[in-house]
Amino acid sequence: MTLVLVGMSVSDVDRRQELLAAAGRLDASVAFLQMGDPSLSRELTRLADTGVHTVTLVGVSLGALAPAHSWLRRIAGHWWRERSGDRPVIEVATRLVTAVDGIAAALEERRPISGGEPGLTSAAWEDVTGHRRQVLLCRGPRCTARGSDETARALVLGLMEAGLGDHDVLLTHTGCQFPCNQAPVVSVQPDDVWYGAVDPDTARRIVVEHLVADRPVADRRLPR
Repeated sequence: MTLVLVGMSVSDVDRRQELLAAAGRLDASVAFLQMGDPSLSRELTRLADTGVHTVTLVGVSLGALAPAHSWLRRIAGHWWRERSGDRPVIEVATRLVTAVDGIAAALEERRPISGGEPGLTSAAWEDVTGHRRQVLLCRGPRCTARGSDETARALVLGLMEAGLGDHDVLLTHTGCQFPCNQAPVVSVQPDDVWYGAVDPDTARRIVVEHLVADRPVADRRLPR
């Protein structure tokens, strides 16, 4: 059995070293579902090309805001259907791991990929959402080091509490936006409003004052 630890969220990309350390202890490799390299699809291709017969995937979420665990099976199933040539048996742990010391327990229950998993498309994902604003949250190295993961959590919870969904405000994680000295950085488009030092309290203020009441938060706004 070849084991792959799959980071599910952007926060897990930020904590790559922690994942790599756990993988080293288990003689496993690491892949990421989003915004990290190698992607799960690339790692599965690499393993298949080396002749591996069985791959076991364990989804790991060490931070906040991971997508549903079903996405791990969805992506693996898509790769399995698209793979030409020899395909390994792929098993997926049924439990999402939230701490590295829970990996061994997660391996006790696994389900194979059959190729019949849901695809990557859906009628619900066909059209651009009708959002008025897009909030761009920097997840570059400096912003991450200064707590943009907690900023993200506060933004998501604030939007939910305000009843704002993707058709109202689209929250998007980005790479470096600059200016890095102001980290964590958040920008609101098309308003062309930029914020610096966005801690969780400021994130909630941006939701309530800017996104709901249309009043940018003056004391965190960066000059343009």
